[in-house]
Amino acid sequence: MSKYIIGIDTGGTYTDAVLLDIVNKNVLATAKEPTTHHRLSLSTGKALKSLLQHSGVNKSDISRLALSTTLATNAVIEQKGARVAAFVIGYVKHFKLPITATIFVKGGHTISGQEEETLDIDNIVDTIQGIRNEVDAYAVCSAMSMTNPSHELVTEKAISMLDPKPVFCSHTVSQHTGMRERAATAALHAKLMPLMEDFVAGVQEAMIANELDCPVVLITGNGSQVSITDAAEQAGITVASGPACTAGFGAAQNVDHALVVDVGGTTTDIAMVENGKMLISADGCKVGEWQTHMEAVDMFTGGIGGDSHVIVDTKGKISLGPSRVIPLAMAAGFPGCKNWLGPDLKSKCIMLLPEFEDNQKDDPIIYALGAGPATAASIQERTGFSGIPLNKRLEQLSRNQIILETGFTPTDALHVLGKIDIGVKSEAKDGAEILGALLNMDAKSFSKKIISMTEDRIENLLIDYIIHRYWGKSLTSFISTRNDHPVLGVKFSMKIPFIGIGAAARYFLPRVAKRLGTTVDFPEFCEVGNGVGAALLGSNILQPSQDQ
Repeated sequence: MSKYIIGIDTGGTYTDAVLLDIVNKNVLATAKEPTTHHRLSLSTGKALKSLLQHSGVNKSDISRLALSTTLATNAVIEQKGARVAAFVIGYVKHFKLPITATIFVKGGHTISGQEEETLDIDNIVDTIQGIRNEVDAYAVCSAMSMTNPSHELVTEKAISMLDPKPVFCSHTVSQHTGMRERAATAALHAKLMPLMEDFVAGVQEAMIANELDCPVVLITGNGSQVSITDAAEQAGITVASGPACTAGFGAAQNVDHALVVDVGGTTTDIAMVENGKMLISADGCKVGEWQTHMEAVDMFTGGIGGDSHVIVDTKGKISLGPSRVIPLAMAAGFPGCKNWLGPDLKSKCIMLLPEFEDNQKDDPIIYALGAGPATAASIQERTGFSGIPLNKRLEQLSRNQIILETGFTPTDALHVLGKIDIGVKSEAKDGAEILGALLNMDAKSFSKKIISMTEDRIENLLIDYIIHRYWGKSLTSFISTRNDHPVLGVKFSMKIPFIGIGAAARYFLPRVAKRLGTTVDFPEFCEVGNGVGAALLGSNILQPSQDQ
């Protein structure tokens, strides 16, 4: 009888793998490899190969491969993924979604399924013809389509005849009322489908390379499982896959109440353990600006992590995240930052991946990058592109994994301060000196400032999560500026401990916990905690608890 399960967590910075003995619940081996975004099969394959070699188990004894990923969460936070247009059909107060276009048209049904207004198909046809070159997928949400989906189905047919791209209808992914949430749910499926297709293909290629043949499941946002063959068509339910495994790892630590905090490269994910169990939110998943109807763990995600991009503008203002870049200390193949780093458009260096150097020579930006790595400022000089057109094209190239980007990050600040030594420290120091000089600060003072800002952001996320969880309100604006108020001073404290997960957690959470008057624990295997959580949930050892 097979008694082993492999858990793999693909994050924005690292891909972690663990081998778990299902009977004894013991972790027998672990592996950690840098995530290769342009070809996920490479990092997944290396992690699998290392795991199998160090464990020494027979491949035939492995019963299942359970996957976790924060790639979907990261894509939402960084506003990446497919370009989506959403058709919202029926009388409804207009709203915005963080997608390419939201189009409101006449139509829809009543709660009893009767047509409330004739579908404005002419408007839909005209709109499709105007936007089809600007989008990769479509979402359709019609009023009361849960009782009568006919207007969604007609719209889906019209789209397929004019622009054969993926279409996601809200009645197939949500049976709840609330047009904004239903539209967001459908749009999120559409946005994440191509990303999940790449992820699935990468895993399958890595398994073939390692001659591993066993069932594969992906852990969904509520801690359940979906077959890898169905993952792309149900991409939206994977958006909280990583946080679900974060919560699963926390629930396995035999604690009553705790906040489980995963500090990754791109995001910080927060989940709660209550009465020793991971909680499922009754209100649906919210990630960044997206409030959906998808069942998921009670969680909160913010765009702050070890690889968050640090930008200093010409006026001395520092911004941190939510976009992720390769830390200067880890940027093999890029020119030294002394040659390019500076304020604003000089804050990051962009490199065209070698496999694309001979492609699309008619694209002026790709052609410019073919001459070598460059900043946005130098691309602007080479091409004449600037402002929104340049930013949109660079975003598209990044979304399609055609370019790599490096810049200064909190990980670099940790190198400067001697907290870690996993890259080229001199590059991190050079970056800190250059950006620090813009603020009349030396390298160490600047790095301490970046670490303090990172801790502040994580602390604010934790506070906002608790306020939202218990009072249903988000006070993000107030919390982030509370220390700057000229009259009012506010301090918060936590009555439950933290459980830290992720390679970066040890460097940020202890001071955050101290400031909030609590403690933080780093259990064994916490550096690969989401991989452990995936294995536990994939083997059905853990069971989630519904939030009431």
